[in-house]
Amino acid sequence: MRIISFFIFTFSFFLITTGGGKIKVNANNEEIIKIKGDVENGIELFKKNCTACHSIELEKKMIGPALHGVTKKRSRKWLHQWIKNNKSLRDSGDQEAISIYKEYGNIEMNSFPQLSDNQIDDILSFIKNPDSIKKKENHEYEINKNEEKEENKFLIKFIVFCFIILSLILFWILYRIQILIRLINENEEEKILVKENFIINFLYKKILGNDKKKWYLFSCFTGIFLLLGTYETWNFLMKIDVNKGYKPEQPIYFSHKIHSEINKIDCQYCHSSAKYGKVSGIPSVNVCMNCHITIHEYNGDYLEKGKSRDEYNREIQKIYKAVGWNPETRKYSNKTYPIQWIRIHNMPDFVYFDHSQHIITGEQKIKKLKKVNLVCNACHGEVQKMDTVEMSNDFTMEWCLSCHRQVEIDSNNPYYKEYFPNNTNNKNKITVDMVGGTECAKCHY
Repeated sequence: MRIISFFIFTFSFFLITTGGGKIKVNANNEEIIKIKGDVENGIELFKKNCTACHSIELEKKMIGPALHGVTKKRSRKWLHQWIKNNKSLRDSGDQEAISIYKEYGNIEMNSFPQLSDNQIDDILSFIKNPDSIKKKENHEYEINKNEEKEENKFLIKFIVFCFIILSLILFWILYRIQILIRLINENEEEKILVKENFIINFLYKKILGNDKKKWYLFSCFTGIFLLLGTYETWNFLMKIDVNKGYKPEQPIYFSHKIHSEINKIDCQYCHSSAKYGKVSGIPSVNVCMNCHITIHEYNGDYLEKGKSRDEYNREIQKIYKAVGWNPETRKYSNKTYPIQWIRIHNMPDFVYFDHSQHIITGEQKIKKLKKVNLVCNACHGEVQKMDTVEMSNDFTMEWCLSCHRQVEIDSNNPYYKEYFPNNTNNKNKITVDMVGGTECAKCHY
């Protein structure tokens, strides 16, 4: 009997010390099942469904409680019931659910019956392991940073190589000119009638004299000067109101790189009229507040060169001032200050341009021609990589026409199927200019 008791005691001690048979329970003696989910999908679901009331910095308290450590305090089963339908959980008499409801001023949390068990597990996995996302983002950022450095090094080497080749070509040209000048017969006399021309007479008597070499060099210099002057004058006239590279300082600093590339915010979330309207539009401050009502300071890993987190945070405060939001009381005042954004892309009044026609009708063909993932990048450049947005192209008539001469029509588009049935069945390349894309009245009327 003593031997049996000894083995039972030893086995029990082993289970307790190793945790092999221990059942984890929460405060209500409910079994806590290990949560397994996709952390990456969890953070996306959390941003879409939870950030209106809960801070993505899980240790901070907002409208709802701070969620850090909630997976340790409560069981998976309870959390699933609370997220899907917290009202039903309270009605069942659950004391924890009722106490949370009373603690937060009887404000009922939104129910999410549409979320599956797997999706809820993904969210809970993110809450349980928030650092894993940051580590991955830091790793990806370092990889991208190293790739950019390598690209810059290659570009510098390529430019230096081009300059060396150009220098050699110029040196060879100058050498050939020198040989040509030596072949001129310096002893040959030449009569120059200069009496009737004051300028030539002055040059002849005061500067050049009867030296044929000097007259030759002067003629070459004058010809080159006239050609360059004519070219520069024409180039200047053609560049009037062509503002490639224009990037004004805005009243509120806004980094597209942080919002679009790092945080993956879709272009059309802010520029909602770009797809179905004539112009892309400037988003109202209410659109900014959809996110910044809960994001009151910048905690990202990326910092633009010369910028600090305090500078980013001050820009967020400008948004609050513009809309009259007090982040401490979480209330709006009646005082608003409209933001006077400076427009960057602005077509002349005599030009008709429709965003929707290019984005909907021409999206696939434009992306194929320009080799871009987003149709926006074809005209505006890689905006998602810009801290300060600038005008990336000339936006001249020739620039637009050259695109119309190259981009094909989308034969799958219902418009072309109905109005150009013969063209869409043609196997040859059919570009926009072949169906009237370069007619004057298409853009000027």
